[in-house]
Amino acid sequence: MNKGTITAVIPVKGNSTRLPNKNILPFAESNLLEHKINQLKQVKGIDEIICSSDSDEMLGIAAKCGIKAIKRPEQYANESVSFGMFLEYLCDIIEGEHLLYACATSPCVEPYLYEKAINIYFEKLEEGYDSLITVSPYQTYLMDDKGPLNFKMGLEHKNSEQLPMMYHFTNGIDLAPTAKVREWHYNYGPKYYQLVVNKREAADIDDLYDYEMAKALWAMKDPNPTK
Repeated sequence: MNKGTITAVIPVKGNSTRLPNKNILPFAESNLLEHKINQLKQVKGIDEIICSSDSDEMLGIAAKCGIKAIKRPEQYANESVSFGMFLEYLCDIIEGEHLLYACATSPCVEPYLYEKAINIYFEKLEEGYDSLITVSPYQTYLMDDKGPLNFKMGLEHKNSEQLPMMYHFTNGIDLAPTAKVREWHYNYGPKYYQLVVNKREAADIDDLYDYEMAKALWAMKDPNPTK
C-alpha cells in the first residue's frame, strides 16, 4: 500500500568523537556505509537514496555505489545548529514525499525489515498514526542517583520479567511525511507507531563495544527475524 514516494537518507558525519570514523569502519565484506547502501538498494518501495555527509571520503563511497551524494554544509556537521534545523535542511534537498532516516550505524536492519516497515507505515497512516519508528523491548532494573526507578527493594522486589515493559528507541528506521518532519523539526511525530524489533535488528553502534557486538550479531543467523 505505497501512497507516496520515499527518499532514504543516510546521514554520516566525518567526525565521531566516541568512535572515530565509525561510519566507515570495516563491516561484513565492506564498511558500514557501503553495507547500508547495499541494503537499501535491495528495498522495494524506496524511490531514491541520498548520502548526506561533510566527508569527501564518505561522499566518494556513496557516489561509487551509485547513489546521490550531497555535501553537507559545515554548520550541519559541527553541531553549531540544532538537529531540528538539520532536518529542515534535509527536507529542502530531498524530493520524496516521505523521509526514511536510515543510519549506517544500524547494520542489522536488513531489506526485509525495511520493506515490512514501509508497508506497515502506510497502513498506520490510514489509521491515524503520523510516523513509524523501530523499538526494542526493554525490561531491566533502572536506577538514578536517588535509587530505584521501576522496582522496589526488599520483600516487594520482582523478577525482571515482571517489571513494567519499556521500549528502547533503536534509531534503526524512522519514517515520516517530509512535510511533517519540516513542521515538527524532528524525524517522527507525537503519534508514532512502534514497530517492535528483536535485539539483533536493534543493534546500534555508538562506541567500540557496540561495534564489536554488532559484528557478532551480524555473523549469527537471526533465529527470530521480524517478518
